[in-house]
Amino acid sequence: MGTSIVVTSGKGGVGKSTTVANLSLALVKAGKRICVVDLDVGLRNLDTILGLSDRVIYDLIDVIENRVDVFQALVPHPDYNDQLYLLAASQSATQRNLKVDRMQDIVNDLKSSFDFVILDCPAGIEAGFNAAVSVADSVLVITTPEIAAVSDADRVVGLLEDANLQYGLHLVINRVRLQMLQNGKSMDIQSIVDRLSVPLIGVIVDDDEVIATSNNGESVVASQSDNPAAVGYYNLAHRILGENIPLNEIEIDKPVDKKNGFWYRMFHH
Repeated sequence: MGTSIVVTSGKGGVGKSTTVANLSLALVKAGKRICVVDLDVGLRNLDTILGLSDRVIYDLIDVIENRVDVFQALVPHPDYNDQLYLLAASQSATQRNLKVDRMQDIVNDLKSSFDFVILDCPAGIEAGFNAAVSVADSVLVITTPEIAAVSDADRVVGLLEDANLQYGLHLVINRVRLQMLQNGKSMDIQSIVDRLSVPLIGVIVDDDEVIATSNNGESVVASQSDNPAAVGYYNLAHRILGENIPLNEIEIDKPVDKKNGFWYRMFHH
């Protein structure tokens, strides 16, 4: 039986769907079979990011309303030899069409055939959020080093903790701009971790190639594996797989002296 990972955020624009796409591909490259489920009903974009928009015939709502079997609705990625599939969101329905009981059945069916089912949860706390959380084995909260994004993420973390569900909750800080961190013009990593009180599992640096590749229906993980952002996604994937990879993509306090850097202190105290 596979594992379901819900990827959520407090607000839009933090790179949640891009993270889902790149994390999924990093897990595929680690030999895992992945199904990505887009829950952003009415605003789907994972099909575009993954370069599959022309291949979508059925969507999640077709499955929920029993018009088609879940495995018939899956879109295989032609570049990954039966390792990566997408269940696309509906363009026309609303989040009210997401029924918790059906979502549980659908995700359980998918978990029987995939190592990981990764659900791209709509931003915010509406019906799609509740439907996603109800099927979560693990939750990744995505934020950026901005006060508004962190405040919204804090609210989501509170809701997840209040739900008292049995899952692992972890934090990914996305779009980190190293120069702004070093100049003190951005929230620092430690402040974000302290504010949210959620274990940190990944930091992704801001890089123009992430946007450029997404705009071409590709991913930075697939096309530029040595890109700093791609390295962050790969490290995130391998930590999810249980590998002991230190969070050392960036050193923000004293870049030359690693033993005084943030990541060293965090994991060697």
